[in-house]
Amino acid sequence: MKYVALNDLHVSLGAKMIEFAGYNMPVLYNNLIQEHNAVRNSVGVFDVSHMGEFMLKGEKALELIQLVTSNDASKLTDGKVQYSCLPNNEGGIVDDLLVYRWNENEYYLVVNASNIDKDWNWISQHNTFGVEMKNMSDDMSLLAVQGPNAIKVLQKLTEVNLSAMEYYTFCGGSMAGCEDVIISNTGYTGAGGFEIYVWNKDARKMWDAIFEAGKEFDIMPTGLGARDTLRLEKGFCLYGNDINDTTSPIEAGLGWITKFTKPFINHEYHKAIKENGATKKLVGFEMIDRGIPRQHYMIKDVDGNTIGEVTSGTQSPSLNKGIGMGYVSAAFSKVDTEIFIEIRDKAIKAKVVKVPFL
Repeated sequence: MKYVALNDLHVSLGAKMIEFAGYNMPVLYNNLIQEHNAVRNSVGVFDVSHMGEFMLKGEKALELIQLVTSNDASKLTDGKVQYSCLPNNEGGIVDDLLVYRWNENEYYLVVNASNIDKDWNWISQHNTFGVEMKNMSDDMSLLAVQGPNAIKVLQKLTEVNLSAMEYYTFCGGSMAGCEDVIISNTGYTGAGGFEIYVWNKDARKMWDAIFEAGKEFDIMPTGLGARDTLRLEKGFCLYGNDINDTTSPIEAGLGWITKFTKPFINHEYHKAIKENGATKKLVGFEMIDRGIPRQHYMIKDVDGNTIGEVTSGTQSPSLNKGIGMGYVSAAFSKVDTEIFIEIRDKAIKAKVVKVPFL
C-alpha cells in the first residue's frame, strides 16, 4: 500500500480510508451527498495525489507522444492541455490521460494511479526517439479544488490572473507562498475549478492555505465517493469501468480524441470501426422505475435478452434518480430506447439518454 503525503491529515479529519489503485485514499469524510453538493454549488477539495505524472523532454518528444496517443498533440501550444488516450495493440486502451505542453520540447503527462507502472512501461517501450523521461509520481501532490467558487478561493492565494485562464490551460507560478506550482484549469467534476500540483513538501501548506481562504464559502474536503458521483453526472469515463484494455475509444464515444490526421498505435483498427460502425456503444441511461444501477449489472431488452452490461451507475444526488453508463448492442444505442437493468433478478425499466446527465 502506498500513502499520499497528506495521508495522516485525512485520517485525523475522520475520513473513511480505502485501498484504491494501491493507495490508501479518503473515499468519504462525512456525508457523500453533502460533499457532492458542496462541489456542485460552492467548493470542495479532493486530494488526488495518487495520480501519476511523467515529464517527457527532447527534440522528438512530440513524435513519441503522437505515436502513443490517439489525439493530435501537434495542435497543442504552450500552456495548453489535451485529453487523450493510449491505444494498445489489441484494440483497447492502455489508459486515458492528460497531455500538458510546456514548450515544443517539453511535455507533462498525467495518468491514472492504477496504471502508473503500466503506462510508464508502455511509453518507455515505444521510446525509440531518445526522449528523456522522468517519472515524478512519487514526488508530487495534486489537489483538485472544484466548484463554482473555487476561483474566488484560489485567487486570494496567487498573483496569477485565474479568470484569464481558459478551460484546459495551465501555467507555472507561485501560490500560497509555495513555488514551482502548476495551476491547471482542469478537473473531473464538470463543476469548474482548478487542479494544483505541488511538491510533496508543500502539500500541507497548500491544503491549509486553501481551507483558510475558503472558509467564507463553507469549503469542504471531498472524497473519492463524491468524485465518482460528480464525474458520472457529467458522463466522464472512468478507466477500469467505462474504458479498459478491450474497449475502443470509438465504441466509448471518444471519437473526438481519436484523430486519424496522423498515425498512432493500431490506428487502422479504430479507423475501421469508425468507418464501418461500432457493434457496441457506450450509452448513458436513466432509470424510469425505482432502482440503483451498479457496475456489471446486465442490460436487457424488453424480451429479456441480454444486450449489454452496466459499466458505471449510481443514485444521482443532483437529479435524485438512478443513472448509469454501459455498453449495449448498437441497435439499442439511440436516445429514448427503452432498456431494462437487471437488479436483484428483476428487470427494472430505464431509457437511453444523451450525456451529460446534468
